[in-house]
Amino acid sequence: MRYDFDKVINRRHTDSTKWSVPDTELPMWVADMDFATAPQIIDALRSRTDHGIFGYTEVTDEWYEAYDKWWRERHGMGMEKESLLFCTGVVAAISSTVRKLTKPGDRVVVQTPVYNIFFNSIVNNGCAVFENRLIYDGEHYSVDFDDLEKKLSEPDVRLMILCNPHNPVGKIWDCETLDKIGELCQSHGVTVLSDEIHCDVASPGHAYVPFASVSDVCRNNSITCVSPTKAFNLAGIQTAAIYIPNKDLYAKINRAINTDEVAEPNVFATVGAVSAFTKGGEWLDQMNEYVSNNKETVCSFLHERLPGVRAVRGDATYLVWLDVSSYGNSRDVAGFLREKTGLYVTAGSVYGKNGDGFLRMNVACPSSTLFDGLDRLERGLNAFVR
Repeated sequence: MRYDFDKVINRRHTDSTKWSVPDTELPMWVADMDFATAPQIIDALRSRTDHGIFGYTEVTDEWYEAYDKWWRERHGMGMEKESLLFCTGVVAAISSTVRKLTKPGDRVVVQTPVYNIFFNSIVNNGCAVFENRLIYDGEHYSVDFDDLEKKLSEPDVRLMILCNPHNPVGKIWDCETLDKIGELCQSHGVTVLSDEIHCDVASPGHAYVPFASVSDVCRNNSITCVSPTKAFNLAGIQTAAIYIPNKDLYAKINRAINTDEVAEPNVFATVGAVSAFTKGGEWLDQMNEYVSNNKETVCSFLHERLPGVRAVRGDATYLVWLDVSSYGNSRDVAGFLREKTGLYVTAGSVYGKNGDGFLRMNVACPSSTLFDGLDRLERGLNAFVR
């Protein structure tokens, strides 16, 4: 069946974090979609609601089976039950892991520009952010391996947080890159924590590579965080998984998330995940096609109307990374856009110092909403120049 992604759903005054803005503003910042999730998921949640009792809930066998089957069929890597842990969210898993595998004063390597909440998980646990800045050549991003090795060799570095695919630049890391990261981390005794929450949001024909699938080295020295929440717009349900083939690491992280009380599902958490992975495939494929078309619309619009702005080509996530460096400081640009046009996008500087000069725009929305946002972007940047 064909799904309707053009339908505009009013999310204002629904306690939505994204849409808790004045009525004149258009939020295109935080990473959740303006599409209703797959109807099969809605039906499963409704059925669970109709039961009428919402007591303590266990992780079911169906949950383990759904993850294993989905990753095996979609990404070429199974996830055996004995290596999977339930967690209430990827960020919760990351924070618990940082707490468990580091001590205050340690430095944690991240590759900036990167998801800014990584910084919170690091700093809030008494550690320091250690930036391995990605190389930007004006069109694409790549890893500075010389700098990465220097940082991994420091004695107070025990953990690296990898973003795969990479948020905000939309990069799908290839096998060779991931293999080299894995080898370097192994040789310096650094564990890799791979955030792969955006893995299922990819342009047609572009599949991501699970870090743990690359080699035995990567598999045995990694902790992988995954979830259906980005791909199926389920963030509010708070459901995620941690995949850890290494038994020693598994035991440590199992203890960590239970100590932090983030290892038990709410009544909808397993139902939402199981229905997504067992019944949502066709919906997801169409959603990815729609978002890919939205990205092409952005590129065409910029080429025709705003030649001073470049969209960095990314094959993953529903986020567009806009190079507005010709206009100046990204905080100033983002602030001006919001004040003058109501367009709410994220200043790239929040993702690290080398994110300045960029804006992050969420294009997981109906095309009419996208065109509204692009019109505001054009009006705002033209006024900013003057």
